[in-house]
This record gives sequence, C-alpha cells and structure tokens, in this order.
Amino acid sequence: MTDNEFVLAHLQKWGSITPKEAYARYGIMRLSARIWDLRHKYGHDIQSVPVGFTKDGRHGYFTRYVWRGDSVG
Repeated sequence: MTDNEFVLAHLQKWGSITPKEAYARYGIMRLSARIWDLRHKYGHDIQSVPVGFTKDGRHGYFTRYVWRGDSVG
C-alpha cells in the first residue's frame, strides 16, 4: 500500500488521524502532504481540526484530520 492508501484506510476505519498516530503506525512523517493529496488529487472530504495543548508550561497545537466522507462532487 502507498502512504495515501494507509492514511485513507485509517480515516475510513477510525474516523480521524494525527501526525503522531501516522508516524507511530505507518512511519509517515509528512501527514499534511498525504492529506493534501487525498483532498486535492482525489477529492476526499477531510476536515482539519486544531487541537491545543499545554505541556511543561508551554502551549502548542497539532492538527487532527477528521474523515467527513467519500469523494466530494
């Protein structure tokens, strides 16, 4: 399977994915690029949801990508 296929299968099964999950499960380091492909090359409806966090007094965020259905249009 390609990285795009791994991400799409994960989204279809679990409903969402984070960069940490993509790296831990599939070794994918550029999840945002795979999401871009799935959206723009293949027309899938995937929402970006920013998730804020605080660790050791520092604030940050990461993106959770949420599956919204099969190809649009």
